[in-house]
Parts: sequence; structure tokens; C-alpha cells
Amino acid sequence: MFRFFIFLFPILLLGQYRDIPGVVTKVATAAGSFLKLETSARAIGMGGSFVASGRGVSGIPYNPSSIGFIEKREAYFSQVNYLAGITHGVLTYGTRLGPSNFLGLHLFYLDSGPMEVTTADFPDGTGEDFNVFSLSARGTFARNLTDRLKVGGSINYISDKIAETQMQAVSYDIGSNFQTGIYGTMLGMSITNFGPDVKYTGEDLSVQVADTLDADGSLQRITDKFPLPLTFRLGIENMVVGPESPFVKNDKHTVLLSVDGIKSSDYVVYSSVGMEYGWQNLAFVRMGTHLNHDTAGLSLGAGVNVRLGRMALTVDYAFVDYDILNYTNQVAIGLKF
Repeated sequence: MFRFFIFLFPILLLGQYRDIPGVVTKVATAAGSFLKLETSARAIGMGGSFVASGRGVSGIPYNPSSIGFIEKREAYFSQVNYLAGITHGVLTYGTRLGPSNFLGLHLFYLDSGPMEVTTADFPDGTGEDFNVFSLSARGTFARNLTDRLKVGGSINYISDKIAETQMQAVSYDIGSNFQTGIYGTMLGMSITNFGPDVKYTGEDLSVQVADTLDADGSLQRITDKFPLPLTFRLGIENMVVGPESPFVKNDKHTVLLSVDGIKSSDYVVYSSVGMEYGWQNLAFVRMGTHLNHDTAGLSLGAGVNVRLGRMALTVDYAFVDYDILNYTNQVAIGLKF
């Protein structure tokens, strides 16, 4: 355990300094940035470090192999009042198909809420409103190849609609969880949003012109193609206190540490560090931070597990400080049955 903290300390120290990159980056060069939003309240409470710590259907966007931890069936729901009046939510279901096979369905949506239409002639608004509605629907399959190795993959239908302009695409995710056998360390890896370049089309790209320029009185703007935000995650998890911990064995208390390294094609390399304390697998307290991220910083969370006969109800809460963008509170409900 001492060696793990020695490894963790410099990461936490360096993460307090959010320096402006000295080189040109690819920030804002990909379409579908909503695909990078963190959607699990447990993950958010742990600073987003979830590629090795994800358990069940809530971990699908981080690592599709996370459904390999399902015991029977799971459902998960969250509704979030995000930043600047934006709302997003998740509805997910997963089931065990047999001793080694698992299937999951994950639906994510984002609604910007009404925004005022402005033009060069009416910079203060035309009196009309528009909104942005984004959707991601994943079908996920995972398999336990051995008692230590889980692999999974997702097919993801993506839709992003801005007023009457729309983009649609299909992308793919792959991931794995491997129990290394080295001091109880779990290794997680995933590649998400792998797919073709996308292009926006629609009625809003039509520009009215004089009939002397075009017989129909309109011209169509041509948009460029942009890549999806391909994201690579690599992380480790270790239970330093708990019934199966190689360091401190305890039947009532657990302490879990998790670290992720994250590289997105349209962002700089950053990382997440999280910790979760649990009491008798009933109540949990979490904290984490994002390192080298331009806005997301400290996060806190809590959760409870409630037995309802043969079912188990999970309620998770997370708080995140997004610096100049203010903070968010997120709540999620899970059901195991």
C-alpha cells in the first residue's frame, strides 16, 4: 500500500497546476463532443476514474466490459441539470445471458433547452428559439474469457440535431478488465467513439439568394467532415482495505483507489484520480479530481445500497466543481434484480 501512495502523490501534486499548453492542440476539432460527458454518478464522484472501477451497466460508456460484472439483471437511470441550462440523462439495462455472456443497452440524451436565434441583422434575437438535441444509443456485448479477463464491445448509434441541421453516425467501442494478480490490482482499458468522419446536413444550410444567382432562389452551404472524439482510457484500481485486500483485510470497511489516464483525439492528455470508502457494502463516500483538465476539478459523492427482498436499490449522488463554469449536482438510481 505504501508503494501505491508513493506513486499517487506526485500525480496529485502535479494536477494542481492547470498550465496553458505551450503547443497548439486539437481542442474543438471533433464533432459530437457530448460523447465525452461523464454519465455515471459513481464515476463522477470518483473524479471520472472508472475504466477499471466500472461495475455493471453504468460503466458502459467508460468500458463496455464493465457489464461482465452483472450478477443477474440491472437497470440504471439518471437525470442531470447540467451547465448553462443543459439537461442530460441516461437509461440503461443489462442482463446476464449465461455463465460467461452479457448483454447491455445504454441510451444517453442531451437537451440544450431553448436558445434564442440571432443573426447579423438581429444580434439581440429574432424572437425565435431553437434547441440542440443529442442522442447516443449503445448495444453492448461482453464475455468473461477467464475468471480474470473480461472483454466487451459496443455499437453506438449517434444523432446530433441543431435546429434543422443534423448529423447521424455509427461508432464502436472496445474494452477490457484484467485482474492482474499483482497485489489485487485491476487493469482497465477502453477505446471509445471509433468511427468514420461525420458531416452535418439539413434545411438550415440553405441560403436564400436572388433568382439571378440561382433559379430556385437558394443555395446550399457545404459543410466539412469532422472526426468523432476518439478516446483512449487506461486505468488501474486497487482495494487497499477490504475483505479481499492484500494490504489491510477488513470485513466491514473498504477503501478503493482508482487512477485513469485519458487521451481524446480533440484534447490534451489528462487523468482522473478517485477514492471510495464503503461501510458493509451499504453506504459509500467518494472523492476525486481531474488532473490537467481546463475546468473540471474536485468532485465529491455518496451512495447507498438498500435491499428490497430479492432486489437491491442503489442511489448515488455526485458534486463536481467546474471552476468558471460553476458546479453541478447529479443523482442516479440503479436497480439489481
